Amino acid sequence: MTNPSALADRSGWYTAADVPERAFHGTVRGLGVSGQGEPGGARYAERVQALYAVAGTLAGMAGGFPLPPLEGRWWVQDTRPPLTVPREEWYWHLFLKLPAEVDDALADRAREAERGAAMGVEHVQVVSFTEGDCVQMTHHGPYADEARSLALMESFMAEHALVPFGLHHEIYISDVRETDPAAMHTILRQPVRPAS
Repeated sequence: MTNPSALADRSGWYTAADVPERAFHGTVRGLGVSGQGEPGGARYAERVQALYAVAGTLAGMAGGFPLPPLEGRWWVQDTRPPLTVPREEWYWHLFLKLPAEVDDALADRAREAERGAAMGVEHVQVVSFTEGDCVQMTHHGPYADEARSLALMESFMAEHALVPFGLHHEIYISDVRETDPAAMHTILRQPVRPAS
């Protein structure tokens, strides 16, 4: 799904070191869709398909642009540590960053053109969000092993007197269907604020 040329973004949005680092990211805009359920589950797969259906049509209407990597911002509505909450209870915003020159009206037309062709298309919207100050790193390997990278990020935040301040964010630099652990690369990004 992802075209590597989409990674030529000069903002640094698609880059992160292999160890925790601090970064600042401003406002981004793109196609988004939200839901609840297990990553890779039926609802998740439906919404990913809807997101790419609209993005593909939009790219054609806009004269062609490479489809960007899929992104997900995750959270739970629970007091337990997120990784201990059953995966079917996770919530997510899925996102595809759009080129600045693609306007909202064209995105609305693309969604309407896909209505009825793919399930869940009516839930795809143009959205924007701002992350600001973040701690981030590139995780190499399977998603199931992210806990070790997240632990490194938590230690980094503690050392720098930072606490989470926003949704956990993942950018799937490798195709989400990739199964070779050596080829799997995911940017993990956590918005933060000073602890006091």
